[in-house]
Amino acid sequence: MGFLHRHDEPGGTRYRMREKLFSIGDDFWIETEGGDRAFKVNGKAMRIRETFILESPSGEEVFKIQEKKLTIRDKMEIERDGDTVATIKKALITPLRDRFEIKLENGDELSAKGNIVDHEYEIERDGHKVAEISKRWFRVRETYGIEIAPSENDALILAATVCIDEMARH
Repeated sequence: MGFLHRHDEPGGTRYRMREKLFSIGDDFWIETEGGDRAFKVNGKAMRIRETFILESPSGEEVFKIQEKKLTIRDKMEIERDGDTVATIKKALITPLRDRFEIKLENGDELSAKGNIVDHEYEIERDGHKVAEISKRWFRVRETYGIEIAPSENDALILAATVCIDEMARH
């Protein structure tokens, strides 16, 4: 049972993502816990700055993820139809714990904190956990899970996780 499972309410959705195996030009699938393909991350190779496209299984663009123009490498944006819907930036650097701020277009702010590099962290809104990222759920090497609370925007949380993973590697 994951962190979101309670006795009196349904649990969140759990996804599986490959760890540190993607780079610009690489594509990979984000799968459900059961192994079904949920979203494709398309690493666009023809861009000067880092760009990933989160696509539905049928190939429709859900979000575009890219480095922010003219800034240092600690900020990425998630766009939908040309509009920025979220900005992710590194907020605090300590030896083993990083913190990332996720500012949404609607004014909400999420934060990711924990051991980002080892894929053991949480995403919170106003002190309430909305997602948990962990390597403990899957026995497959170089794989980690993302469990997202009910009524959250799964695609947006997954896109933010792709950003955080990319920024934590640099």
